[in-house]
Amino acid sequence: MDISISLRLIKPSQAFYLVAKLSKMPSRTAQIRFVSSHPEVYEPCDDSFALVDALLADRTNLLEHRPTLSMELEANGAYYIATDINPHAVKVTRETLDVHGVDAPLITTDIASGLARRLAGLVDVIIVNPPYVPTPAEEVGRGGIATAWAGGENGRSVIDKILPIADILLSDKGWLSMVTLTANNSSDICRQMDKRDIVRARSDKI
Repeated sequence: MDISISLRLIKPSQAFYLVAKLSKMPSRTAQIRFVSSHPEVYEPCDDSFALVDALLADRTNLLEHRPTLSMELEANGAYYIATDINPHAVKVTRETLDVHGVDAPLITTDIASGLARRLAGLVDVIIVNPPYVPTPAEEVGRGGIATAWAGGENGRSVIDKILPIADILLSDKGWLSMVTLTANNSSDICRQMDKRDIVRARSDKI
């Protein structure tokens, strides 16, 4: 599969870039340590490592960004939370974090359901590895491990739900980093965000 590693959408005061394709990424450097697993939980794979590699490559900018509230990412003393619709994934994440001495709120919810109003405009960084694989529509949200990858038509069913929620959550300096597949039409995602006049989107491929 042709994976775009990190679709980074940033508020107008910032820039935008799309870190291009998995086949063009440097050798894997990320080490994702985990000590817990479950048959209904998607384990770290190429896209997971590639996303972390992209974040590590952008570490300087992230530290200069000085986020105070992040979703799915610990950075520079930020307060961070993680969400997942799969309760088994939340349990596995908790067990893994506990072993590594990391304390973070983990919430079983659909994207940010129940959180968006309270966190509106407060989140500086959102990291998402969404279900992006094109599948029949009936596979989306059916539960189990397929929830991790089933993206419906063009793999966009969940992505298109995430984008408006991200607009609500992100602060004026906030950004969204997201893994996408070429079939998801990342350029169209950028155009959609640009039309909202909330995010200036530009796609740079390397």
